[in-house]
Amino acid sequence: MSDEWYTPAILFNQLGLEFDLDVASAFNSNTHVPADRRYTINDDGLTQPWIGRVWMNPPYSKPSPWVDKWLEHRYGIALLPMAKSRWFNKLMDSEAKFVLLPSNFKFISPEGKSLSLMMGSTLWALGESNINAIARLGKLR
Repeated sequence: MSDEWYTPAILFNQLGLEFDLDVASAFNSNTHVPADRRYTINDDGLTQPWIGRVWMNPPYSKPSPWVDKWLEHRYGIALLPMAKSRWFNKLMDSEAKFVLLPSNFKFISPEGKSLSLMMGSTLWALGESNINAIARLGKLR
């Protein structure tokens, strides 16, 4: 299974935000993230400086280091799966807020097809303006 699952444009339209940095961007041009800068797998976003409002849809095969860096950065939005894991517990214990995305939420494959995960998806936010943006999508938790 590939980690190349892209966020659909409709989610960004609903958020109504611009991002300074997409920290785990698609390698090709199949991205809808409204970000001024992007780090792809070639840049290794985990080793690069994060600036401003970040968007993070990390590789789901190993989200833990991404979650740690996102929590340290403290300003942005992260798209993550529901998971029984230590990293998910870290998020729950943090001051980050989240919303559950609808069960029919779909990602986009590199070929442009709609794909669903077998698990639920969550949208996390740190920073007041980011929290207000995700609150438009569902009940804050």
